[in-house]
Amino acid sequence: MKQTSGPDPSAGKPERTSKLLALLQRLGRSLMLPIAVLPAAAILLRLGQDDLLGTDGLAGLPGMGWMGPVAGAVGTAGDAVFEALPLLFAVGVAIGWAKRSDGSTALAAVVGYLVFDRVSAWTMFTFEGPEGDLGHQVASYPLAVDPQTREPMTDPSAVSAVEPVVDHAVKNPTDVLGGIVIGLVAAVLWQRYHRIKLPTWLGFFGGRRFVPIVAAAAGLVIGVVLGLLWAVVGMWIQNLGEMIVGAGALGAGLYGVVNRILLPMGLHHVVNSYVWFVAGTYDGDEGVVRGEITRYLAGDPAAGGFLSGFFPVLMFGLPGAALAMWLAAHPAQRARIGSIMIPAALTAFATGITEPVEFAFIFVAPLLYAVHIVLTGVSLAVLNALDAHLGFGFSAGLIDMLLNATKANTTGLGWVLLLGVVYFFLYFGVFSLLIRKFNLPTPGREEDPDSPGETETVHTETNQGEGSSTPDGGEERPKDGPGPAG
Repeated sequence: MKQTSGPDPSAGKPERTSKLLALLQRLGRSLMLPIAVLPAAAILLRLGQDDLLGTDGLAGLPGMGWMGPVAGAVGTAGDAVFEALPLLFAVGVAIGWAKRSDGSTALAAVVGYLVFDRVSAWTMFTFEGPEGDLGHQVASYPLAVDPQTREPMTDPSAVSAVEPVVDHAVKNPTDVLGGIVIGLVAAVLWQRYHRIKLPTWLGFFGGRRFVPIVAAAAGLVIGVVLGLLWAVVGMWIQNLGEMIVGAGALGAGLYGVVNRILLPMGLHHVVNSYVWFVAGTYDGDEGVVRGEITRYLAGDPAAGGFLSGFFPVLMFGLPGAALAMWLAAHPAQRARIGSIMIPAALTAFATGITEPVEFAFIFVAPLLYAVHIVLTGVSLAVLNALDAHLGFGFSAGLIDMLLNATKANTTGLGWVLLLGVVYFFLYFGVFSLLIRKFNLPTPGREEDPDSPGETETVHTETNQGEGSSTPDGGEERPKDGPGPAG
């Protein structure tokens, strides 16, 4: 007898995989909007540091004092972009995710993020954690700043005496993850409500004008929820940092892994702040100093072991990853991706600023990021075990390497360079293999890349706040096709 079989449970897997791939491609294209501005901002930020154009560099030379204000302006220009990075990601994701988006999508993302930023920061500032230690909370998250000095307020009595001022964007521990969450929410809300019709007496707020309003409400709710969660998680991570520092090479490797795991959520600053500025003490010429970076710069021969492992990854590994993503792009997209990845790779090598490279694959290709996490941990563990000590004042790039190469407490520089060369080819080879083998949607491998005409939509305002150039009162629809892409 012929038996009939029911539906194959695995039949839907390819379809689900295809949908997930399409979603990741949309997210990847939207992320390229803010990523594209990062290399230029990174260069400006590095040039403006004291050891380059500033008082410890060019401005410190005889007759070059006028370069001091120039350095300040250049550094401020670059810093402005990085301070607003979460907001840029919120706008970029909202525009890229919402199909047939328009200016109201971006406005909704801006409004939603501004509300989220203040509410989450306020929640973190006022929430007294399990131990009720307000001073500990403020020290961990310097969200409260003195209105006059702009310095973080860590004294509970001072905090209670002065109305706190929230320092925005870069000081918000949720970092770009908060921006991405708000961008996705704004895009979903826009698609759902941009044609809504309200009663006549509320008609002015209908249509696209309603979206920023509901986005503000969403930002309020998300801000409270994440604000409560982040304060508690932050204390756990700080305790983890204390444990890591005392574990030698194993601790260095674990620190590298934790650092990269927490990067997309912005929580890496918590463990970094402990390792870099709290762990260990050194009684040098300038008195007692604390923290891995501070001790290294003060000449502590025991410092730098938790910093040297970043140089092979940031200077060599991630430029290799950028090269792999560029060459893996479809031929038609290779020139466009090269114009982004080549400057990003050079920026990472010279300055140690790697966001332009990392954000190109963190969210669209988690497998690559998992490899990156493991390799970062291996680098820190190996160089710590080899007793390599090399630190940085800004980041693990060529400039800091050259500035610190001749310091008396720098050791194992040859090991750092050797592992760096190995890491360049390792990152390039592994990324190239995985991208092609699993068809990962890294930049330039999207099925439907950008085209200038995709997002054009004609809008005419009416009393209802909606476009109305068709008989049914709705907006004139663009031609069928994919939604906008970053």
